[in-house]
Amino acid sequence: MLIGDVARLSGVSARMLRHYEALGLVCPSDRTHGGYREYSEDDIRRIFHIESLRSLGLSLRDVGRALDDPGFAPSALVDDLIRQTRERIARETELLTRLRRIDASEPAGWEGVLQIVALLQGLGSQSAARRQRAALSSAEEVPVPVEALVEAALSESDTNVAGALRWALAQSGDGGGALLAKGLGSPDAEVRKRAVQSLAEMPEEEAAVPLRDALAHPDAVVRGYAALALGTRGVAEAVPTLIDMVVEERNDVDAADALGVLAARPALAEEIATGFTDRLARGGPGPAARRRVAQALADIPGSTASRALADLAGDEDRGVAVTAAYVLGIRDVSRRPVRM
Repeated sequence: MLIGDVARLSGVSARMLRHYEALGLVCPSDRTHGGYREYSEDDIRRIFHIESLRSLGLSLRDVGRALDDPGFAPSALVDDLIRQTRERIARETELLTRLRRIDASEPAGWEGVLQIVALLQGLGSQSAARRQRAALSSAEEVPVPVEALVEAALSESDTNVAGALRWALAQSGDGGGALLAKGLGSPDAEVRKRAVQSLAEMPEEEAAVPLRDALAHPDAVVRGYAALALGTRGVAEAVPTLIDMVVEERNDVDAADALGVLAARPALAEEIATGFTDRLARGGPGPAARRRVAQALADIPGSTASRALADLAGDEDRGVAVTAAYVLGIRDVSRRPVRM
């Protein structure tokens, strides 16, 4: 079969067939009387083998070794091809993500494109200072797509940079709450923590629903940050979690402060005091926990809180009793009428 016929049959151009011949990959078995290349069935079969191996990403050099070297083992080469392919896919995926984010920002011109690229590169920089500048600039200069900010916030370990990213997300007002909520389902505890911390600083309309849902999260850290954020916003559903935090010494000072904010509403003050009373009645809290409860009750008005403190003032542990008695004394003084 002549070279033109082989080219039509195999889909390999005549020029490439000549290149294969020059490399010694496949040489026509014969020549016609006119000197034209003539390929045998074995030659054509070898051409198809070459194309099959090339489709796997093998170089022409490796193709030749695979076909001609009996000792050439495919396993190591295939493993290497898998690694190279994964790296290439990762690079292409990163490029696609960057292009989509540029497109989402709707730049007016190439100057805008370049600014967005610079900010995206800044967010991924090895320098914490550069990442922080990029986070702050994203809200002040060129808007960076919220997906990029969320991704950066969930992966950021530097405290200052993380704060800047949370601020930028709070300013974005562009669906960041829903994206951060997905981070609460991460298998990585640090990612979950960063997600709920970021949600805590989002505007109420963005974060209210995911924060309420987070109160039932199996991760106590997530529940705690959600309760603190909701408690300071006056959301009553946070009360049980905040009480648990005081008793279990998890951000107990902040939890007590949030309960004090909620206790400004009389109905909630009674609910909080009753919740503490129930926890004490069930038994279990040790002296340190009972002392924290006495301290937290200082900011909870109402008769239920006073009765709980009176009971704690008679506690068998001297530290608990002294703390409760002191808090009761402060409450009594604050309730005395001022004499003119």
